[in-house]
Order: sequence, then structure tokens, then C-alpha cells
Amino acid sequence: MNDEVLKDLENRIRPLFGALKQEFITLRTNRPSPKLVEDIKVDYFDQKLTVKQLGSISVVPPREINIQVWDKNAVAPVAKAIEASSLGVSANIDGNLIRINLPTLTDERRQELTRLVKSVTEQTKIKVRNLRDDANKKIEQTFKDKKISEDQKFKLKKQIQDAIDKINKEIENLLEAKTKEINEQ
Repeated sequence: MNDEVLKDLENRIRPLFGALKQEFITLRTNRPSPKLVEDIKVDYFDQKLTVKQLGSISVVPPREINIQVWDKNAVAPVAKAIEASSLGVSANIDGNLIRINLPTLTDERRQELTRLVKSVTEQTKIKVRNLRDDANKKIEQTFKDKKISEDQKFKLKKQIQDAIDKINKEIENLLEAKTKEINEQ
């Protein structure tokens, strides 16, 4: 019973952390990343395919993403999908190569992105706290049912809080890294 509550908590927290990481990866900063464009849906011959299914993506520092489209018939649909995406960039076509130049973020946009990542982080922390509360309720119920002693109850609650502190530290580190990335020139 003791380990079940902790394992359940860990198994429920990890996906939250993974989702936060994934959310951060898709946010545009001054640093180009293939992840910005690879999952954009392209309407190609009445199918919805992603950019990564239609070509290879590379980054050309400091602010360019190149997409080498494998089929010349897919170039225009890929470029159209990228321009229609929330990135707000234009795609330059050169044969089978699509070049995307990412403009430098304005100070206003940096502040907006910083607020967004802080908000998303806080939402994740709230979910983590709710999971902690659920785990503590399970422990209290187990104690009331006389399946564990009071010492075991306090030990389990401490282990749960330690796990929560650890994940919160990871979340804070992720937030700090993303904020730094947003604000770099």
C-alpha cells in the first residue's frame, strides 16, 4: 500500500511534466528549432500530413529553418501550411527547399511569451498540488481504515511532499531555462 500511493503519484506527475516540456518546445523564441514546424499539418492530396512526413528539417543559425521537401508537388502546400500557422512567418521557396527566416522577437512579444510560460507553469503546478492532495487523502483514508500506523502516515506524507518538491524544482528549472531562451538576443 505504501509504495502504491507514491508510484501512482509519480506515474501521474510525469505526464504533466512531459506535457509542460512539450508545450515549451513549441513556443517560438529567438532560437530556431525544427519542433516549431515539424508537426504543422499540411493538406496534401486530401490527406493531413505533418511537415516532418513530407521533408527533412534543418536549422541554419542564427534564425533560419530550412525544409527540404522530398516531393516537388508538396512544396506549395507545405509553404502554405507554414504561412497559415500561428508562427506568423513567411516561407521562401527555392526549388524543393523552403526557407523560413524567423524575425527577432520584439520586447513586447518577449514579455508576452514570458507571461505565457509563467502562466502555463503555474497551471502545471496547480495540477501537481491537486495530485499531492489526492495522494494525501488516500493516505488519510488508509489511516482511518487502520491499515497503516500514524508513524507510517507521517512518513508517507513526507515522502509525497519530497516527491512534489523535487518535481517543482524541475518545473522551476524548466521555466528559468525557457525564460532565459526567450530573452536572449
